[in-house]
Amino acid sequence: MFVKDVVVQNQVGLHARPATFFIQKANEFKSSIWIEKEERRVNAKSLLGILSLGIVGGTSIRIIADGTDEQEAVDGLVDLVESGFEDEK
Repeated sequence: MFVKDVVVQNQVGLHARPATFFIQKANEFKSSIWIEKEERRVNAKSLLGILSLGIVGGTSIRIIADGTDEQEAVDGLVDLVESGFEDEK
């Protein structure tokens, strides 16, 4: 299991469009991946799960992966969040 905390950089947070980019990136990996905000944990490959967290800009989230490519998955998703999803626009 590999875990990293990251602060969501874009102002609007993980609403539908950035969440979709996040899920597309998460689906590139074989590992099971979760997002945790405060005490709630959801599947990072689930749009409804991510949207249910209500993540806004400046929110600290934890990305957790477990599997063969767990470190690569977490690092890739942290990079995406830290970029503010700019490379996806």
